[in-house]
Amino acid sequence: MPKFVAILTFQNEEQRLQARPKHREYLASLLEQGKLVLSGPFADDKGALIVYEAESEREVRDIIAADPYSGADAIADLQLREWKQVYP
Repeated sequence: MPKFVAILTFQNEEQRLQARPKHREYLASLLEQGKLVLSGPFADDKGALIVYEAESEREVRDIIAADPYSGADAIADLQLREWKQVYP
């Protein structure tokens, strides 16, 4: 199944922090479903990298749209690219 890398840049820090617990619950549910490969914020906490496994880019965009961070208008920029894992 294809993998997709999302690079997020955050905005609206107060709303993002309020939405973070639900965002993390959502990511945990994606992990259980096999849709989330890995995720985490950058060291400066101004964005994050998330790797999804999904059938298509459209599916990933729908997953991101359902993320509580999207509802909280916490995502200023999204870069999404299909990724081919080589190692491990």
